[in-house]
Amino acid sequence: MLLVEWRILLIATLLCLLPLSVQAEGVLRVLAWPGYADPDVVKEFEQRTHSKVEVTYIESDADMWRKVSEGNAANFDVFAVNTAELQRYIQHGLVSAINVAAIPNVQRQLPRFQQRQNIPGLVHEGKTYAIPYTYSEMGLIYDRKQVTTPPDSISAMWNKRYQGKVVAYNGGVHSFSLAAQSLGLPSPFHIGEQQWPQLVNQLIALRRNVSAFYTGPDESVALFRERHAALMFANFGSQQLQLLKAAGVDVGYAIPREGALAWLDCWAMTRSVRDPQLAARWISYLLEDMPGKVLLQRQGLANTTSPSPYFNNKARIVWLEPAESEERRDKLWGRILSGDRAAKVLQP
Repeated sequence: MLLVEWRILLIATLLCLLPLSVQAEGVLRVLAWPGYADPDVVKEFEQRTHSKVEVTYIESDADMWRKVSEGNAANFDVFAVNTAELQRYIQHGLVSAINVAAIPNVQRQLPRFQQRQNIPGLVHEGKTYAIPYTYSEMGLIYDRKQVTTPPDSISAMWNKRYQGKVVAYNGGVHSFSLAAQSLGLPSPFHIGEQQWPQLVNQLIALRRNVSAFYTGPDESVALFRERHAALMFANFGSQQLQLLKAAGVDVGYAIPREGALAWLDCWAMTRSVRDPQLAARWISYLLEDMPGKVLLQRQGLANTTSPSPYFNNKARIVWLEPAESEERRDKLWGRILSGDRAAKVLQP
């Protein structure tokens, strides 16, 4: 009996003396969109690092803001956020600068993603605050039977030839950006006071050309089929393209010459990150082949390390930036959808 107890004590002592590399390295608290941290992806990381990953999923940008701000930042280490939203996290001091040298797999990224200083919002005062992970451009989906020549301009949505056969996204912020692009204004994100009237008129014209407006990917597919649409603005990009093809619809995908608006989701570290080294390993790991393939195959989303199968990677994309006033855009858009005339839309 004493011999057995002695052996148990010896084993326990030896376990305590094992190198840290083979013991659990800690817990990583991840805040992400569904599909960004699937169980098999997480399990591989845990086995490799001998750590524990706790994943919390979010449903919207507003949901993420609530979870990271208002004193909640201490509950998470890393989170996935788009470049436009990232700005207010930086402004409120909710994120930490990233040591890029600790993320070796950034060298595997496509050139446009390695040039972080050229992506609005990632670099501030010489410091990098997020690493690109996945993105989706907002191109034009068209019915090959009705549109024999791929549309090359966002202005195709206003083409009278497609009146009653256009499906568009129900969102004020992006709608004003599209209108700005169609009119050739300098920036789709910064509207000058004198430009509002012409943009309102342009969106009223769009409303008259559109058959239906959608809010989600599944709804867009249903409307595209039910209305026998010829053209659709793809707010969710390649995800909608994949859904339509899966539904047996013969569609094409085009990037307008003005450049496709595009969201870019990145991994950032909160100001309360407990183990920056483990967080950096997580970000670097997600830039490997397996996680990248998961994004493509399961989510229909492009990764940042391999060419997108959905469009020419040399095509022009315009990364989203914060709008001058989301509140004003949404208010005016609501009036436009209700059928108000320009004069009433622009009333204070």
